[in-house]
Amino acid sequence: MNFPKQTVLFICTHNAVRSQMAEALLNNIYGDRYTAYSAGSDPSQIDPLVKTVMSETNIDVSHHRSKGFCVFQEVPLDYVITLCDQAREACPYFPGGRFRMHKGFSDPSRFQGSAEDLIQEYRRVRDEIKRWIEKEFH
Repeated sequence: MNFPKQTVLFICTHNAVRSQMAEALLNNIYGDRYTAYSAGSDPSQIDPLVKTVMSETNIDVSHHRSKGFCVFQEVPLDYVITLCDQAREACPYFPGGRFRMHKGFSDPSRFQGSAEDLIQEYRRVRDEIKRWIEKEFH
């Protein structure tokens, strides 16, 4: 029996790193059961290092763009998930979301270190989000 896909909106502050990774990972791993979107409370541009580390896992996010969560206020959503404390505070209630979740991940763009250390931090956060998605949405 085929059930309709559940919809998931991931929100972080700028929709530049964590929420973009989560959207791409959920769609890639469990796209047969979920349709994921992402947005930000204060959208900016997708971080180029996100494209780099996601391409390492054969996930293309070159077509992704940063968007504000207001775009999704009229969209029926099963899950609305904030991925940082700032987004949770900026969006304490989201109309249309049946279930609300929060799972905080560190922002790799704030990491201080060498270029190699920085890319390693992006990989670490990507892999942490992936493990959480595999556990939460299996």
